[in-house]
This record gives sequence, structure tokens and C-alpha cells, in this order.
Amino acid sequence: MNTTPTIDGKGYMTEERIMIRDAARDFTMNEVLPVANQLDGPDGEIPMELRRKMADMGYFGITIPEEYGGMGLGTFEYCLICEQLARGWMSVASLVARAQGGFIKNEMPEEMRRKYLPRVVRGEFLNASALSEPDTGSDLASISCRAELVGDEWVLNGNKYWCTFADGADYINVFARTAKPTHPKKRWEGISCFLIEKKRGEFPPGMVGQPIPKIGYFGWKTFELALNDLRVPRENLIGAPGQAFLIMAKGLETARAHTAARAIGLAQGALEDAIAYARERKQFGMPIAEHQAIRFKIATMATEVEAARQLLHYVCSAIDSGRRCDTEASMVKLFATEMAERVTSEALQIFGGAGYTKLFAVERHWRDARLTKIFEGTSEIQQRIIANNLLGKSVLEDMIASRAFESAAGARTEAA
Repeated sequence: MNTTPTIDGKGYMTEERIMIRDAARDFTMNEVLPVANQLDGPDGEIPMELRRKMADMGYFGITIPEEYGGMGLGTFEYCLICEQLARGWMSVASLVARAQGGFIKNEMPEEMRRKYLPRVVRGEFLNASALSEPDTGSDLASISCRAELVGDEWVLNGNKYWCTFADGADYINVFARTAKPTHPKKRWEGISCFLIEKKRGEFPPGMVGQPIPKIGYFGWKTFELALNDLRVPRENLIGAPGQAFLIMAKGLETARAHTAARAIGLAQGALEDAIAYARERKQFGMPIAEHQAIRFKIATMATEVEAARQLLHYVCSAIDSGRRCDTEASMVKLFATEMAERVTSEALQIFGGAGYTKLFAVERHWRDARLTKIFEGTSEIQQRIIANNLLGKSVLEDMIASRAFESAAGARTEAA
């Protein structure tokens, strides 16, 4: 498929990309949005029937090479589809990231790729990622969960936090410390990644999960995990021992672009709903869309959504080019998520009291947009990354100086 941008007035959007986008929007409006409006809530679950339809559309294998049954597309198409899915239900756009081979796709040995990736494409092998801990959020280098090699097995002990889909996943990527850093300024050293295969709907022996109450991001549960002598086969270590932080760092470029895409989708949904409501709702003898205050709100909202979208297109193209762009990825994550909170809040304001009810999707978009400012690194963390990369003192620069970063072929998918 030709996805090379052409100078034809469409910017980065080729004919093929327009077709991909429109197909994803049709799927969202017909299959995702109606389900979301019915099931969004603490006990709602993304239906298996919807998951089967997503697999039929190829959405679990967007970035997986064709030789394994995937679509063989890039980050651009991945985010293009996920933006549309988030317009209906952000959790469904996030479920897509539980496929794609996870953080670890490019670090898997070939035998493992051939074993697992075709199952991923069919929606039969979806992941959850256990990175954060009760005392470790933004500072992932401070991971304290331990893994010790005992014979032919790794034995893991510790606690993990904010692991979404831990029960429903078919495997969990657990990040644990296998060695101490060689230097106090290289705290990222010594962290390893493990693939823990499990039965869907259950936890493996040695792992216990407790759901965390949430105000949104429904359709699945998020867990605190306790690991007590969790045993993992020796061969399920992914990548080089002690180098998993590099996998995370590289993978977060696309993860943050994906979060930006989800935020833009939420904002687009809120904008469209606000326009439709403003045309129908009458006050003072006319539709509220005729009032200048509402028209100016909508004009500003639409401008912000499109600005974020164009920045995302640029960042996705940069990621697909293979060059380092952690600064730009942080920029689009920061800009798009801050924008989404403003736009969804303004949309709710246009709805007035009706927006603060469960009668319309806008309140769901508003709740989920607020979360996008937190996961994949808070807005404050993105500002820190951007400032450090522009002004110096970047932790990532230390990795690059050691040449370890370039040698890590980290996959580019999502953790949250």
C-alpha cells in the first residue's frame, strides 16, 4: 500500500489514508458508539462480539508485518484509526494498543514472533503492561519489583499498580529489577522485562489482583497486582537483561502519539455533539447556535482540535521515518491532551445541565479526556522532557551517549 504523502492539498493524507480513516469512522459510528453509550460504567465490559469485529477489520494487527498476518502499516495509520475509535469510546481505542505486539514485538526472538504475532492479529493474544508501582509512577527508573534467576526460572516479587486489563489479557509484560545500576546517575540500568502468559480472565499462580476504583476509562478494570514468588520460564525474558528501560523509552514515542490520537478523538466527538445540540436547543426564541457566545466557543474548539491533529500527523510521520523524536512526541501528547480537556469541558458547558447527566456522551468524553493528561506521563512530565531535551540535562542523552538507546529496537505501542 502506498502511504507516501503527496503535495496535493491534503497534507499528510494520501488517498489510502483517507480510506482507512473513513472506514474506521464508519465502524466507530455503527459499532462502537452505540455500545459505549449503553455500557459505559464501572461494571461495563467491552463486548467480545465487538472485539471479534475489530479483529475482522484488522485493527489488532495494524503495525504487525504482513508476514505474520498483520496490516504492515505505520504509526500514522495506527493513530489515524485510534483517533476515530476514541471518538466513540476511548477504551476501545486503547484496546487496540493491547495488540500490535506490545512494547516487546521487536525484542522477541523470531521463534516467539511466529508463535505469538498471528494470534495477536486475530485478537487471541492481547496484553497488559505492569510498569508502575505504588511508589513508582512518573519515575519508572525507581522500579523496586525484583526478579531473581533460580535455576531455569525467574522468580518475581513485589507490587505493581495501574495495570489495566490485567485480568482479561492473555499475557502481561512485567518490568522488574534484575540488577543494581552501575552508577547512581544510571538508575535506568538493571530493569528487565518478562512475558507472563496466562489464561484470559484469570491471574497466574503467584499473582493476585485487586481492582482500583475509577471515575472513568470504563469497559475494563485497572488493577493493583501483588507478586509473590511468581515463576516465569527463563526464556520469557524479553530483550537483553537489565536493558528494559530502553524498550520503555523507545516505545513511549508511539505510546504518547497514541494518547494524543485518543485525546483528539474525544475532543472531536465532544465538538460534533456540541454542534448538533447547539443547532437543536432553543433559548430566547432561537437555537443557541445563533448566539455569538456559543458560535465563538465552537470556532475556538474546532481550531484547537485541528491544530492538535496536524501536529500529530507531523509527529507520526517523524516516528515512521525512524528518527529519534521523543521531544516532538512529548509536545503532541502535552498539547493534544490539554486541548482535549478544554474542548470537552466547553462542549459540556454548551450542553448546560443536560451535559452533566448520563443522557449524552459528552460527559463520558469529558471524564476520559481528563485522564489523558495523566497516563503515558503527566503533562508536567512532558514539559520536563521537552525542557530537558531543549536545554540539556536529559536522562535520555546519557543513554544515547552510551549507545545503548540506538541498539534497543523497542516496539512502539502503548502501556496505559
